[in-house]
Amino acid sequence: MRGKFITIEGGEGAGKSTNIPNIELFLQKRGIDYVLTREPGGTKMAEEIRNLLLSPREEQVSCITELLLMFAARSQHLEEVIKPALELGKYVLCDRFIDATYAYQGGGRKLNFDTIRALEGLVLSGLHPDLTILFDIDPVIGLERARVRGQLDRFEREELDFFARVREAYLGIAKADPRRCAVIDGSKHQDIVAENLQNILETRLSNDT
Repeated sequence: MRGKFITIEGGEGAGKSTNIPNIELFLQKRGIDYVLTREPGGTKMAEEIRNLLLSPREEQVSCITELLLMFAARSQHLEEVIKPALELGKYVLCDRFIDATYAYQGGGRKLNFDTIRALEGLVLSGLHPDLTILFDIDPVIGLERARVRGQLDRFEREELDFFARVREAYLGIAKADPRRCAVIDGSKHQDIVAENLQNILETRLSNDT
């Protein structure tokens, strides 16, 4: 039996990193074998591409270059990690996936969604997450949280308008696909966020445990 593919999405400071351990605990308590991974990254080559993408640089990076690098990393990640794990019946828990490309490169960079869809068709070949949990937050709050964490990467240094477009794109995706996507208000107290997350997991994955 094919495993389940769960993706975690959200802008900077939305609470993904804080809450992924809660999802892991949910799976562990139910004896579900899973793989935790991330994008961009997840393999040695893809992590090298991640460093290229996130490192601040004086050189202006073309939006298309950025998009192609994202999909290059994703292609390697799919073939080496995600697809094999799913075929073995494992769950895959991935910190960001294709929705992030539509949000950041489509929304943030204003790239045409049709361009992204063309690459999606080539690389994903119809593979999509079974469940996507989107942690939503006002970019003003999220960026403040990100700054507290320390040095900002190339994306985190973008202007507020960029992140407003990212958020709008994310929410548009969730609205268009409510059967797959569940939205959590990441600005709430962590106890409330954790409770909402638990409810979503129990509701959406109840038939698997």
